[in-house]
Amino acid sequence: MRKAIIAGATGLIGGELLKILLESSDYQEVISISRREIPVQHKKLVQLIINFDELEKYTHALEGDVIFCCLGSTRKKTPDLSVYRMIDYTYPLQLGKIAKANSIKQYHFVSAIGADADSSNFYTKMKGETEADLAHLNLPCLHIYQPSVLTGDRKESRPLEKLSIAVMKVINPLLLGSLKKYRSIPAATVARAMYKQSLKPETGLYIHPSDHIKILA
Repeated sequence: MRKAIIAGATGLIGGELLKILLESSDYQEVISISRREIPVQHKKLVQLIINFDELEKYTHALEGDVIFCCLGSTRKKTPDLSVYRMIDYTYPLQLGKIAKANSIKQYHFVSAIGADADSSNFYTKMKGETEADLAHLNLPCLHIYQPSVLTGDRKESRPLEKLSIAVMKVINPLLLGSLKKYRSIPAATVARAMYKQSLKPETGLYIHPSDHIKILA
């Protein structure tokens, strides 16, 4: 029986993953860490409302077998780039350090397609730096997921994202061979892949491009 910690359960992938974990007989306890309470009640769910800027203060409460990090923001929600970087880089890295300190066996991190620490694009560079610095922690098992454009039911309105999804529906069939990884992907598919990988007694670093995530799910 396993104990999971999930950061970002209020998001698209995190919400799908939380449902899977709560329904799973393989996990006996799920700790959700977030800034606000989520409208979910379950006998296995423990909600830890925290200030992520003081994440290290909660180290003692974050013990388990697996950490799933589904944290992430957007430029629209977080126009201040320093705050954006805190959410997408600093917090995931701090969680990685907590995983190391607490001897947590697995760390699963949601990155993005095109992540590259040498990129000139702020977003892909930030994701690439996060991946690299997590890898440098030498965690027992680190899974990095690089999904393309996500589909699913979001609570907030994102007009540009809806347009992007509509466009992807048209061009998805045209993306063949090495371009398959750029096809849009349901958030539920990413969540299923994360869950299934967490059940495997693996060690090492694994990077999963979007097309590979679909195979894992």
